[in-house]
Amino acid sequence: MYKALKQQKWALLWTLVVLVFCNMHISDSVGKSDFFFEGFDKMTHMGFFFVLSVLLFFGKIKYQHTYAFRTFTIFKILLINAIIGGGIELLQWKVFTYRSAEWWDFGCDMLGASMAVFSYVLLHKLNFNEKES
Repeated sequence: MYKALKQQKWALLWTLVVLVFCNMHISDSVGKSDFFFEGFDKMTHMGFFFVLSVLLFFGKIKYQHTYAFRTFTIFKILLINAIIGGGIELLQWKVFTYRSAEWWDFGCDMLGASMAVFSYVLLHKLNFNEKES
């Protein structure tokens, strides 16, 4: 168990970064900046959870010492993302009330995780087909 968790150190660190950024108090002047555009928040959620999923896959591959395709691994990674994304929205709703909890944020979290799963499956297929040739 410890060895498996040790391989997930980057994913755990990234989860802390995501928790901090998603619950950070943002001043009103940030919304008026040209850097932030409508939909920036949603794109950020997708990016955060895409990276989290990639890091979870990376840790799993390092732990099992193989690039084997496992449906249960994909399910677990999506479940972890759902728990973390849902937890963030619950925290924003009940604890960090200066942030707004939105279903769209959770949807973007899951979209980012799904994009990472798609990438994993696609790269696995490419890698598998390359070995067969």
